[in-house]
Amino acid sequence: MGTTVTQLSPNIGVEIAGLSGSRLVDRGVADDCLAALEQHGVVVYREADVTDEDLVAFSRLLGEVVILPMGTDKDHPEISAITRDPSKSSLAAYREGTFFWHLDGATRGVPEKATLLTAREITDDDSGDTEFANTYAAYDALAEEKKARLADVRVVHSFAASQLLANPHPSQEERAAWDRGPAKEHPLVWTRRNGRKSLLLGATTAGVVGQSEEDGRTLLDQLLEWATQPSFVLRHKWRRGDLVVWDNTGMLHRARPYSPTSARLMHRTTLAGEEAIG
Repeated sequence: MGTTVTQLSPNIGVEIAGLSGSRLVDRGVADDCLAALEQHGVVVYREADVTDEDLVAFSRLLGEVVILPMGTDKDHPEISAITRDPSKSSLAAYREGTFFWHLDGATRGVPEKATLLTAREITDDDSGDTEFANTYAAYDALAEEKKARLADVRVVHSFAASQLLANPHPSQEERAAWDRGPAKEHPLVWTRRNGRKSLLLGATTAGVVGQSEEDGRTLLDQLLEWATQPSFVLRHKWRRGDLVVWDNTGMLHRARPYSPTSARLMHRTTLAGEEAIG
């Protein structure tokens, strides 16, 4: 069976049908995926039905795979289980934080390059859908005057900021633990070595350097609203076996809320970052 490629919207996403299982573990397929990521930001392989072994192998063709301290099992430490079921993941209690727009690794100097997510179990409704927002396209669409005003703006990103969205009234112990988490100051506009620029936004934004808390929050909220308007957003409704790959450096993402008792279970691999924020 041949493959078909369908552009999902003018600004974000492409769907590739006709590839599944071990057929994905191919140098040519990986090169096509990397090219599609560069152009579209998100690549959807419908009902790919990859095993954990093939998921890891395909990931390694795309880049350096992060080895996780809490992998799914000893045979595949590269894989993390994304679920709200604490019996399947020690991080289940933090998954509510993924309901807000974010970029993985924003509190570090070198965020992850890309993420691969495949659906093992899904919900029967629209809960648990995943949304992506193209912050390259959002930056490009800004007026030149606005780009000039944002050129030197710097923003503090912190783990605590992202947790406060999910739990705005933490205990003293919870807040103290969050504050021990990483924090990093970054430019609001991330300029890549190749000249591409994107807006560095999302749940980890704690404030704007040199601005009052209120003024900084207003600016960040306005830009997030701009970057997540429908023309820049792709909403993916999962089918069991789907595999989605996205450019973590230029795509914000979030899960649509799903309940703690949901059957939703994803397996994820992560590619190590290759370029520092600058």
